[in-house]
Amino acid sequence: MKYSKQVILLLFVFSTQLSIAQSSGYDKLGMDAMMKRDFKGAVGQLEKADTKNPNNPIVLKMLGYSYFQCGDFENSIATYSRLIALKPSDNSAYYYRGKARLNVANDPKESLNQIRESFYLSAIRDFTKGIEINGEEDTQLLQNRALAYKDYGIYKSYKIKKSTEKAAVVALFNNSIADFQKVLVVQPLRKDIISLIDYVKAQISSLK
Repeated sequence: MKYSKQVILLLFVFSTQLSIAQSSGYDKLGMDAMMKRDFKGAVGQLEKADTKNPNNPIVLKMLGYSYFQCGDFENSIATYSRLIALKPSDNSAYYYRGKARLNVANDPKESLNQIRESFYLSAIRDFTKGIEINGEEDTQLLQNRALAYKDYGIYKSYKIKKSTEKAAVVALFNNSIADFQKVLVVQPLRKDIISLIDYVKAQISSLK
């Protein structure tokens, strides 16, 4: 099932409401801003809350998400890393950290060009960890790992000089197809996923 961004946000905020319902501080103001989709305002309040209480996993979860929605992926990665250190079984933290890392890899700042590969690999590791925690019924994690394999394969395909490098690229594309196919097992009518599988197969054919 595909959810709208608004529904995802409401579910996300609801999951934190009970824990901070009695608060009238910066964390409450940050949550209120998130409900209004004012993520820049949320960041301002939640950074204050984080300064006041730097080991609050609820604040870190909201702050990491708000950074992500603002496109500040580096701070989102750093914040989710802190959350994972406190709650290593929080699969949503791996999901959003993986997405942030994949965004950095696909649109890197000039200063990060030399370490794009590490962002692809770390994104794949994050999605894999999330799948280990939540199971292969989580199609969002599977789909994003498939996208990470695809994008990493395309990135590596530009650097092929030896047959062994070509084989490694094909393996990445095959991993991508395998994950997309797992999504189709749960959601067989996903035309977008079928199109992505065809696209990845075409990438493999272009290497021959």
